[in-house]
Amino acid sequence: YPPVFAVFPPFFITFASMNYNRILLKLSGESLAGSQGQGIDPGRLASYASQIKEAVALGVQVGVVIGGGNIFRGVAGAAKGFDRVTGDQMGMLATVINSLALRSALEDAGQPARVLTAIGMFPIGEPYSNRRAIETLEEGAVAIMSCGTGSPYFTTDTGSALRAIEIQADAMLKGTRVDGVYTADPEKDPQAVKFDRISYDEVMARGLKVMDLTATALCRENSMPIRVFDMDTPGNLLKLLRGEPVGTEVY
Repeated sequence: YPPVFAVFPPFFITFASMNYNRILLKLSGESLAGSQGQGIDPGRLASYASQIKEAVALGVQVGVVIGGGNIFRGVAGAAKGFDRVTGDQMGMLATVINSLALRSALEDAGQPARVLTAIGMFPIGEPYSNRRAIETLEEGAVAIMSCGTGSPYFTTDTGSALRAIEIQADAMLKGTRVDGVYTADPEKDPQAVKFDRISYDEVMARGLKVMDLTATALCRENSMPIRVFDMDTPGNLLKLLRGEPVGTEVY
């Protein structure tokens, strides 16, 4: 009989080349707004759903945390007169709106998804627990985890780091509109240099805005690799999952 890989070459090659079995994908609320600057861009939403569906088709289990900055940011609200707790709670609700939109887009694309909320919000979403999230992933559905940590004063980056650790993800992939980590903001400084790899300690020592310090420290303490990449370019997520050199690895 011929060897298995000769009979099923596409299956063998695809799965042998993947780096991750389970990921936590952090999406930016601001990026979801697209060129509109605020709200939800239907084209960008459809692109995200399509890329996530492709990832699941590869056999990767995908958990998602999405920010709410396209609708409301707690810190910005506090600067305008809201008390910080109220502002952060409003920001949590914004993440739920984005999560529901992403679930709808995924289901329209034929990919099952479930919204889990850190704050009791039935029937809008099921209460979050790491066990329920893992069950969802093992069923082949996308687990969309909203409301951040469920507590004020913590960003969705910290919520993403926490959820990645709780669901035992192989890595946290942070999808942004920038193609990696730079020495400075590449949108403001044309001399900024991109890192292919950088340690958690160097990120913190340089004060680089990869994530907030709490999220970075949490990933460092739990040895959770981070990959920062440009999610707004269709196909990048698939390339990353197949092991191609996309974005910046934080280790």
